Amino acid sequence: MPNWGDILSEIGREQQRAALAFDSVRRKYLALLSEETGRNVVAYYSAWQQKVGIGGTEIRDEDRDGFMRALHGLDYKKGLDLLLHTPGGSIAATQSIIVYLREKFGCDIRVIVPHTAMSGGTIIACSAKEIVMARHSSIGPIDPQIRGVPAKGVIEEFKRAASEIAADPSKQAVWLPILSQYTPTFIGNCQNAIKWSEEFARQQLGDNMFRGAKDKKARIDKIINALTEYGEVKLHERQIGYREARNIGLKVALIEDMPTFQDLVLTVHHCYVHTLSNTQAYKLIENHFGAAFIKMQQA
Repeated sequence: MPNWGDILSEIGREQQRAALAFDSVRRKYLALLSEETGRNVVAYYSAWQQKVGIGGTEIRDEDRDGFMRALHGLDYKKGLDLLLHTPGGSIAATQSIIVYLREKFGCDIRVIVPHTAMSGGTIIACSAKEIVMARHSSIGPIDPQIRGVPAKGVIEEFKRAASEIAADPSKQAVWLPILSQYTPTFIGNCQNAIKWSEEFARQQLGDNMFRGAKDKKARIDKIINALTEYGEVKLHERQIGYREARNIGLKVALIEDMPTFQDLVLTVHHCYVHTLSNTQAYKLIENHFGAAFIKMQQA
């Protein structure tokens, strides 16, 4: 299978023959991946690493329309391999996508993380029967973000402020500028988002990955604690590799154990990264037949 440089060279050759070179090369290898597995393949890719600071790279409500486009006409009996590359986003949008995928494919969903799936992306991965990761792949904490900040971080900061002010009232002057950002409604929204994301992730693990397991409550408790305990995860952006994901109890297959599959998945990943780096596209949701939902920056 071609490597990073080979893919870029092939795109260069295609550019001389067609304006849609990135699309044609990308879809070629996505189709080959489906042929190898005999399963439906859908890729969900975001350009948050390539186009830093632009809006819309996160998981949001309109993405469900993209999945409706990508899933239309597929043979749902063949199951789904979902290639996932996302920073996460809205817990409501994440939930709606998972519910839709489960309606179509039941429990026969495998999530492939060629590089990174954080926050809401990790919840999507937890909804699958199995997560496929590479040695360099990462998932992350499922701490939801509210107004772009980690909800658990807000709660912990609020508790720390209350404790320090109670012990030393003079510290109120230090904390006041910080606490003035947090209205009671905002604190409540953070608490509700934390509870919602934890309960939904727990439900998904029980309904699929650990369905029928006798000790599933203990196994799920360990996973949820590891993915949500603020003292453990430290930062919302913390990355959890395949070894740690396995150690906390997730069912993780290592892509390097499947050489042909590995070559195809990484080739597809290279295709998407080249597209996001060299075109106006900042989000793609696409199936192995080429049906796609593509969000583009305005020129």
